[in-house]
Amino acid sequence: MYRSSKKMLSISTCVLCASMLFGCSKGTETTTTTASTSTPAATSAATAAAKESKAPDAAKKTITITYRDDGTGENGTLYKWIKDVAASYPNKDVVIKQTPIQASEGDYFAKIALALKSKDTAPDIVTEDTFMLNSDASAGLLSPIDDKVKGWTDWTNGSFIEAMKKGVTAADGKIYGVPYNTDSRGLWYNKQIFKQAGLPEDWKPKTWDEVLSAARTIKEKAAKDVVPIWMNMGKATGEATSMQTYEMLLYGTGERLYDDASSKWIVKSQGIMDALSFVDSVNKEKLGPPLSKVLNGQAGNSSSREYLPKGKLGISLDGSWIAGNYLPNGAAPWPEYKDVLGFAPMPTSKGQAPGSITLAGGWALSIPTNAQHKDEAWDFIKYALNKENTQKLVVASGNITVRADVAKDPGYTQMPFNAIATDYLKNAEFRPARDKYPEVSTQIQTMVESVATGTSPADAMKKYQQDVTRIVGEDKVSVK
Repeated sequence: MYRSSKKMLSISTCVLCASMLFGCSKGTETTTTTASTSTPAATSAATAAAKESKAPDAAKKTITITYRDDGTGENGTLYKWIKDVAASYPNKDVVIKQTPIQASEGDYFAKIALALKSKDTAPDIVTEDTFMLNSDASAGLLSPIDDKVKGWTDWTNGSFIEAMKKGVTAADGKIYGVPYNTDSRGLWYNKQIFKQAGLPEDWKPKTWDEVLSAARTIKEKAAKDVVPIWMNMGKATGEATSMQTYEMLLYGTGERLYDDASSKWIVKSQGIMDALSFVDSVNKEKLGPPLSKVLNGQAGNSSSREYLPKGKLGISLDGSWIAGNYLPNGAAPWPEYKDVLGFAPMPTSKGQAPGSITLAGGWALSIPTNAQHKDEAWDFIKYALNKENTQKLVVASGNITVRADVAKDPGYTQMPFNAIATDYLKNAEFRPARDKYPEVSTQIQTMVESVATGTSPADAMKKYQQDVTRIVGEDKVSVK
């Protein structure tokens, strides 16, 4: 998970880190006509573009786009989508160069924050997780695009779902990106395992106790090698632990991370205790996977790409996007997934209103402050995120669209689970749009992992209170 960079870094450290960053990044260039091999990514985008500008392409501008490569490389959904969009892009005077960073989620945030600091290493377009957008904007790393979206018909005519614009609006009220997907979270479950354990195949738990009861039944009646329930619980899985596990639980108690009325972070409460106690029950009763699996940085991929398809996992608290793994071009093709899996809403703790809870996030295309070609970058973003191209991306990735027009298209609605996942957004909550959130999130991950490894919920909450107070200041925390 990304921690905000310290304000004072030595020049030598910055140069060394930036070199290491782009030494690990693979640059792939695509023109609107032909593809060519890029120079080593250790050079800056500007330098690489200059070296590669040869007649008759000397007048062309190279637009770099950076995103996280989770290890799939040229088989990745984003890689294929960008290549496809670049090939059809009408502006033949622009070369689109992919400069992905192969890294874990947490490492990506740290590396991209470093890259954005310099004109030599900043791309022209960067994919921003919306939870990091406010922090990066507050640090001066992103350019506001309010003047640009005002003149874009797609943005102003209702094509985008209005609520989704909140995710790209920072605390200063300015817009720092165009969202290209969103997501919801719930309980994926294997109907075959449920049938084996005598549980209903149309499962809709009403309380946390019903979720734990189902996991206990699976442990008792299903095959011995089946994991009853899987949740991200480690620091290595970064924001997935904060959002998909802890915040899904905390918000299900009716409490929140941040009190907007008092402008304070809640660091001690019954809701925190209840959320941590749920995690504690899963681990003490051995309802989850071995710690060696759940505390691993690849835990999310293990649960979605291995355990679920192989019939070794009963329940998984995870996001709507995992279905993208099972498509023919996905990371773990599984034709039967639509018949084997169910996607139940995550209930509130005691079944209190509104009955279920989901956290919504998503990703956006943003323009760094240090981008070399901002106007050209914006023109490409508009084209890449039009209706047709957005639909191609969300269908291929299994994500939920942020565009209202795509949401009505048969090509989107016919995808299994899209309608269900979109419906869950009616009770969606969002992470606090505060620049300290990434640092607080890191403490959440530490707190959850400590409970998973044996620390009592009370002691874990006490340490969390101390750490968050140190980060935000005593006048910015609340105890309930």
